Amino acid sequence: MPNKLICATLFALGLAAAAQAQTAGVAYISNQNGGIGVLDLATLELTGSFEVGAKGPRGIGVTADGKYLVTANKDDANVSIIDLATRKVVKQVKIGKNPEFVRVLGDKAFVTYEPSSKGGPPPKPGAVVVEEDDDDDKVPARIAIVDIRKGKLLKEITSGPETEGIEFTPDGKRMIVTNEADNTITLHDIRSGKLLKTVPTSKYGDRPRGIKVSPDGKRYVATLEFGNKFLILDDKLDPIKTVETGKTPYGIAFDRTGQRIFVAASRANTLQVFDAASLEKIKEIPSGERCWHFTFTPDDKQVLLTCGRSDEVIVIDTKTLEVTKRIANKGMPWGIVTYPKAFGSLDQP
Repeated sequence: MPNKLICATLFALGLAAAAQAQTAGVAYISNQNGGIGVLDLATLELTGSFEVGAKGPRGIGVTADGKYLVTANKDDANVSIIDLATRKVVKQVKIGKNPEFVRVLGDKAFVTYEPSSKGGPPPKPGAVVVEEDDDDDKVPARIAIVDIRKGKLLKEITSGPETEGIEFTPDGKRMIVTNEADNTITLHDIRSGKLLKTVPTSKYGDRPRGIKVSPDGKRYVATLEFGNKFLILDDKLDPIKTVETGKTPYGIAFDRTGQRIFVAASRANTLQVFDAASLEKIKEIPSGERCWHFTFTPDDKQVLLTCGRSDEVIVIDTKTLEVTKRIANKGMPWGIVTYPKAFGSLDQP
């Protein structure tokens, strides 16, 4: 084969490989004991990492245009805004103690934090809670709203004690949050910050954590960590039914079609899959330890599950519901999102 033809062929193959990688996208992994891991979705290999300029990154979100990544840094009580073109921190925004959950909507990041936080892990199910001399456990948490492009704290919305998950109504005008400490799900107007509705969950189960809206916007599902269930609510946030899960469920998401619900049951070390119509369990997929959050890949062919205590990302085929790969990832991975944006426990296109 002539040299020119060989060169042209190699060049074409290189372009094809680059196009495949660009189409497949990238996953970003927040490592609580490190920085951000970068996973090439074309090869499912870790290709590098970068720092967030702070300690304890947990919550993570990416803008719709893929320009910025946002992390909530638990140990430094701030938010890092990272330019993904350079992978450098362009701004850090101070908010408050124990920032944890991040959701990005438009050019704004919504970040939970707890003014009364004393740190440490949550109590185990059934454990006796030691009362303190003050009422810190009743102090409401906050949702900090940060302008990502300006790197500026715009305002805060008061939620319930120990706010965990955040979701939005389909019109983007209202925010739904789960409040662990007082066992409520609350609905807030984003513009005014006004509390519109409170849904007690104690009769169904304690410690609501993850919450997601269905792709058609007609239902919400919320995990009840100490109830070992997830709760189904209608579009008005009225409870409909509970479904049994494995121990201490946290991350939850519908698939893109809305036909299946995926639940990370962290202490059961499984990712569970349910039929969204019948609510029958389809499968339990063995996972690792302390697997809280997951994302689908942008093409919906795999689920990527982060497992903090076993330091790995588990790859699951969405058709066969079998584990196809385990990717070692040191640093206690907490969360994972992709660009292009995909469905998952922390994000939604």
